[in-house]
Amino acid sequence: MLYFGGLFGMLVLGMVIFAVVDVVTTDDGSVRNLPKLLWLLLVLLFPLVGSIAWFVAGRPVAGSSRVRFGAHERSAPAFPEYDRPGRFAATSAADDEEFLRRCRERAEEQRRKARGE
Repeated sequence: MLYFGGLFGMLVLGMVIFAVVDVVTTDDGSVRNLPKLLWLLLVLLFPLVGSIAWFVAGRPVAGSSRVRFGAHERSAPAFPEYDRPGRFAATSAADDEEFLRRCRERAEEQRRKARGE
């Protein structure tokens, strides 16, 4: 019976350590039901119950994303440097062509300035 109690204690200790690390490393915006600090306190003050509660009700659901995109933002960027909120993405080919035309004009103006100096 002593072996069972020691094994149970080791399992609980491992679960609590994993829960604390998981709470600390989880993004603030993806924690469910309570603020992150309250989850951490709950896990630390009530190790067994708090850890179980974290895994059931607080941990982010795998595959869910709370990121909301605006009308002109991309939902699945092809390059990580474009993965930032508020980045403009053209909604039509004409808007994109206008943007590229202005970029070319600006680049030509900078080249003329550099040659003149």
